Amino acid sequence: MSLANDLENLEQLRNRGALSETEYSQAKARLLQQPETPRPNASSLNGLRRSNVDRWLGGVCGGLARFSGVDAWLWRLAFTLLVIMAGTGLLVYVLMWILVPLEPEVPGLPLSSNH
Repeated sequence: MSLANDLENLEQLRNRGALSETEYSQAKARLLQQPETPRPNASSLNGLRRSNVDRWLGGVCGGLARFSGVDAWLWRLAFTLLVIMAGTGLLVYVLMWILVPLEPEVPGLPLSSNH
């Protein structure tokens, strides 16, 4: 729920008599003091980037490894198995290569060449 909706609900409760003026003021102050938390799905997904350092082709598996905490070789194995079994691994990999942005270069950090 958004802050505006919460404040509107509080006001409705006060108007119905469910909250006294003091309770309404205290609840409103608590709502206004707490920072709004970002939506976890949107903000965490925005952190996905292809890797500049851990890359064999496009850096997709290296980026997934950094994002998920799972080793890159496991992601590479998963994509390879998907290519062998159903062929969808290649499509997913290419789409991610195109759609997922490359992480920014860090000054002073040399880029490794493809292994």
